[in-house]
Amino acid sequence: MNEAIHDTTLYSTAPSPEGRLDKEMAVYALLEKLQIPYLRLDHEPMMTIEACADVDRLLGITICKNLFLCNAQKTKFYLLLMPGAKRFDTKTFCRQIESPRLSFAPAEYMEKLLNITPGSVSIMGLMNDEEKQVSLYIDQEVLEAEEMGCHPCINTSSLRLKTSDVLNKFLPYIGHGYDVVEL
Repeated sequence: MNEAIHDTTLYSTAPSPEGRLDKEMAVYALLEKLQIPYLRLDHEPMMTIEACADVDRLLGITICKNLFLCNAQKTKFYLLLMPGAKRFDTKTFCRQIESPRLSFAPAEYMEKLLNITPGSVSIMGLMNDEEKQVSLYIDQEVLEAEEMGCHPCINTSSLRLKTSDVLNKFLPYIGHGYDVVEL
């Protein structure tokens, strides 16, 4: 067992707000408002998808790899959700979205547009993208899975959600569409 997971308890409710960030509590409040059930696992900060192996096992899912990308001019931003174990092929992705070369967006844009920090990138951050400046792309394999895993805008907890709830309740509520890619 990873020493970053001290308690393997799975919760189906929001944590006490004491010691939690407002942006994390806002995720739980929105999920409750939209009647989206979830399982939550609390843990030490997980900075990489590789570090989430025990989280995946305990939640019975695969945490999505979430890549926050931008064009060279830093005028177009993209959030890509893909299976955690799948290798990211920049050329394939750029070709599918008909965009020139992309790179990882700087941390200040993550915070400005999604109110998240490196290591915490998550589809839940789109609830903070009020001006719809981030285009969402989801790999077909993620869509085919019954459930998905993500962070609640902070990498000290992980959630297991039904993919259909994310697509049919969460995204429509926040007014965010998505496009499908095959990587």
